[in-house]
Amino acid sequence: MHPVLFHIGHFTIYSYGVLVALGFAAGIAWAYIDAARQGIDPGKILDLAFYLVLSAIVGARLFYVLIEYREYLKTPLRIFKIWEGGFVFYGGLILAGITGTWYILRHHLPHWRVMDVFAPGIALGHAIGRIGCFFAGCCYGKACHCSFGLVFKDPRSLARLGVPLYPTQLIASAMLFIIFFILVVIERRKKFDGQVFWSYVLIYSVARFGIEFLRGDPRGFTIPGLISTSQGISLILTPLSVYFLVRLRRQNDKGENEP
Repeated sequence: MHPVLFHIGHFTIYSYGVLVALGFAAGIAWAYIDAARQGIDPGKILDLAFYLVLSAIVGARLFYVLIEYREYLKTPLRIFKIWEGGFVFYGGLILAGITGTWYILRHHLPHWRVMDVFAPGIALGHAIGRIGCFFAGCCYGKACHCSFGLVFKDPRSLARLGVPLYPTQLIASAMLFIIFFILVVIERRKKFDGQVFWSYVLIYSVARFGIEFLRGDPRGFTIPGLISTSQGISLILTPLSVYFLVRLRRQNDKGENEP
């Protein structure tokens, strides 16, 4: 709706960049406070968060560029204009997961407990970031002739203009705020380490699969015309998360959970 917040001389402040930054800050703050509450060194969490943020940005951007490679072949320098939007969350999650695992193993931290600490913060930060998507117009929905369809009019918006669209960005944001609160409840009552993180992966994957049907922006396709790239990843992560939830629960019941 409002891609540009304001100008300072010739310098432009974009709504998307500001809200994504706020999302990262909120997620890191949550993880820092929660780590201290659980007896995990908050300093290590801040160090890890630094690497996670960098890898999430790189992974999400690279994934988007791979999907939209034809567009970037025309103007390669646009790859670096990340303030304009253009990220795929799953790309960031995957690379951040790999980076996080490397850091945790290197510093001998309790792997699943640390992942549990970060999970609610990821959902919280993502929820705020999706509001940035709404302002920028990216991740827009299909044409919608219902009463709640939204029309984008700003020519700087990335969404289709002048057509009522499903407010997929706001739907996703609301969904992620709900996931955040669910994870907080799970964390307070969890039975084993890893339960919060894999619950997050499971709930988000199912919800994301559904929201994809309303998306109208270029999706990339695992099965052309049927299953988008993100839906394909969701179909992998859903059974994987169920597997780990069952496995970690059984390990905990046998007294084999990590120290």
